[in-house]
This record gives sequence, C-alpha cells and structure tokens, in this order.
Amino acid sequence: MHATDFLLLDQNGQPHRLHDYADSWLVLYFYPKDQTPGCTTEACSFRDGRAVLAELGLSVVGVSKDSVESHRKFAEKEQLNFTLLSDPTHQTIKAYGAWGVFGTKRSTVLINPAGDIVKRYDGVDPGTHVGEIIKDFRALQA
Repeated sequence: MHATDFLLLDQNGQPHRLHDYADSWLVLYFYPKDQTPGCTTEACSFRDGRAVLAELGLSVVGVSKDSVESHRKFAEKEQLNFTLLSDPTHQTIKAYGAWGVFGTKRSTVLINPAGDIVKRYDGVDPGTHVGEIIKDFRALQA
C-alpha cells in the first residue's frame, strides 16, 4: 500500500511533506496527546532509541492533532530529537487509519524509500514499541 502524502507543520512551524523523506525509511507514528503519560513514554522511547534507529537508516516523525505550540512545548520539555507534526484537522491521521471514535489511535506505519507502507502497528505498547520496530526492521533487512 502506498503511503498518503501530507503537508503539515512541525513544532517549529516548518512545513513537511511525505516526499521530504523520499529515498529513506520513515517511522511515522500517531499518538493522542502531547504531555500525557502514555504519549510521553512513547516519545521518550523514540528519543532514547533515536541513535539506533538513525544507525539503521530510519527517520522518526510523530503526528497528533495538537497545535504547533503544544508540540514545541512538548519537544522542549522532553528534549525530543525528532520531528512532531501538527494535524489539527485530522486529515492525515484519518488517511492513515489512525482516527477512531475517541480520537487518535496510537499506531505506527513503517514506510520504505519507495513510499510504500511495509508494516503497520496498531494498539502499540508505548514502552516497548521502539524495540519492536528495531527488531522488525532488522528482520526485514535480513
């Protein structure tokens, strides 16, 4: 399945599109709300695992409906070392199947350099998800 393009602003107000990540692997993860326990655990796991992910050639981008300003505060407070995108209209969140009855569902897609979704994770455990991605990516590369 081909990944849907998007145009969203990051925590610094800079625009990002899917094609900005062309020719590289992308971990695009969706989460409900900045500065909540589960979302903070997940974001900090991505922060702490970023060196390993980068070594494997994986970029990380988080998406939620929160504002650019909320993302900026969250990234600063938790010293996040990756991009957070704001999707206040839920358009991208819905396009990736991450919108549910109660809002954004915690989910992730792994997108290959050709722009195809090669793995989807739904209902992830925020504390173990990064390790799961690393394990699965290594298996894909084997």
